[in-house]
Amino acid sequence: MSPQPPGNLNPAPADPSEAFLTSTQPTTDRDWWRQAVVYQIYPRSFADANGDGVGDLPGIISRVPYLASLGIDAVWLSPFYPSALADGGYDVDDYRNVDPRLGTLDDFDQLVAALHEAGIKLIVDIVPNHTSNRHEWFVEAQDAPKDSPARDRYIFREGDGDEPPSDWDSVFGGSAWAQLEDGQWYLHLFAAEQPDLNWEHPEVRADFLTTLRFWSDRGVDGFRVDVAHALVKNLSEPFPSKTTLPRQSESNGAHPLWDQDGVHEIYREWRTVLNEYDPPRSAVAEAFVPAARRARYASADGLGQAFNFDLLQADWEYEKFRQVIEDNLALAEQNGSSSTWVFSNHDVVRHATRYGLPKDPSGLWQDGKAWLLSNGTEPTVDVELGLRRARAAVLLMLALPGSAYLYQGEELGLQEVGELPAANLQDPAYFRSKGAEKGRDGCRVPIPWTVDGLSFGFGSGGSHLVQPKWFGGYSVEAQEGDPGSTLSLYRKALAVRRGLQTGNSLTWADGGDFVLHFTRPGGWQSITNFGAAPVELPEAAVVLASGPLEGDKLPGDTTAWLI
Repeated sequence: MSPQPPGNLNPAPADPSEAFLTSTQPTTDRDWWRQAVVYQIYPRSFADANGDGVGDLPGIISRVPYLASLGIDAVWLSPFYPSALADGGYDVDDYRNVDPRLGTLDDFDQLVAALHEAGIKLIVDIVPNHTSNRHEWFVEAQDAPKDSPARDRYIFREGDGDEPPSDWDSVFGGSAWAQLEDGQWYLHLFAAEQPDLNWEHPEVRADFLTTLRFWSDRGVDGFRVDVAHALVKNLSEPFPSKTTLPRQSESNGAHPLWDQDGVHEIYREWRTVLNEYDPPRSAVAEAFVPAARRARYASADGLGQAFNFDLLQADWEYEKFRQVIEDNLALAEQNGSSSTWVFSNHDVVRHATRYGLPKDPSGLWQDGKAWLLSNGTEPTVDVELGLRRARAAVLLMLALPGSAYLYQGEELGLQEVGELPAANLQDPAYFRSKGAEKGRDGCRVPIPWTVDGLSFGFGSGGSHLVQPKWFGGYSVEAQEGDPGSTLSLYRKALAVRRGLQTGNSLTWADGGDFVLHFTRPGGWQSITNFGAAPVELPEAAVVLASGPLEGDKLPGDTTAWLI
């Protein structure tokens, strides 16, 4: 795939009134997270200040003016802790330090200060299900004899000789158990370098409370909780075979490894700590659970909010989008939280590419699990269609009640990088699947800042993942000052949203077939045409549109805001 640079997809300049262009926060300080726009930074691929090919904290600091120019409310910083990078930083050596390749604790403090001075909150990733195998606890456990208390912080079991205790698979493929030299096995739901913690152990619980306070004391405003639904496990023996286990997405707490009810006792303890601060620290759960069980993670005495990945997983279809929106707004109302909306992150194929793929009955292309086949072939991507739908999708998302999560580079209309050479791949999913899955590296390629240069402005020493030649056309420099660019659309949309966003409700309007039309408090309207034929727009002023209008008609794959 060699995408062409994004063209001018905006209509003639809109004329929103100055009343909509405001920097005023739409919520109180304590509730800032309810309607926030959060920008995810994958630190190794954002900006490289020292030229070693890997992004770092000083690099992020240098780009704070850019972040402020977007109009975001918060940054979500993916793991920056010391790590061997067996899983992109989600294998943590030390939860209360910074990877020396990314900077120092002093650099972190400077980043917090720079963001706060710019009016931007900071959310950091916390990874409680597992440590790395280089964490001091696991090093101690490896060196300790069987049945030592040092092993109690993890999940060790005896197998049957060279056979593991069960036939369970890890998320990345292969056995979920790894064996030490003394014959004992430990559980790892992800890579072998990520041993699962035993959350029945009081020291594990106490240590993470210390970690929450450590970062909160340094000014962190919230936490994104990785694999929040996996901490508590039912390890009653004999272990059931994987052939008898329920599907994780349908288990409703019956799966021994996922979404056990006991996990909520842990998060009640966390909430007590988070509420020690003024304002209370926010938290959002990454929990792949049925929608009906998501509410407990987002409860006021729990984490407070949980990711809703339903739009990310939905095909570009009117009926699916409306159902997802209705269901999640109802859930948010029931538990007093606010919904989250997201289309892309560091784990999935970028949605500007997904929306340009042919419809895939298996769903694999859409959710990013196996986009490229093992032989290196790829489905044909309609780049122009994908970008047009991605622009329409973000305007629709930003019009919804709740918080919106953006992934670095999506504001540039960035496409997935599908042509990474095998020698450059880093994702353990590729290696553990023996190449059956290409993995997630394609969405983690360092983003382009300039039209040309060794790494398109990422840093002076190249980039740790190979950037394609076509990146320059998508760069910040290429789009700056172009009112029709995707970057300009995001900036305008976020600025206008601040002046319009209020309340937690919407009212559906009849827009006809393939049209998603709703009104927000104050009379603000959002209309998305999922069909191919243009549709009539209501008699109202167009504030912003994701693509050119056809007179008083809204073309297919286009969203417009009206007032």
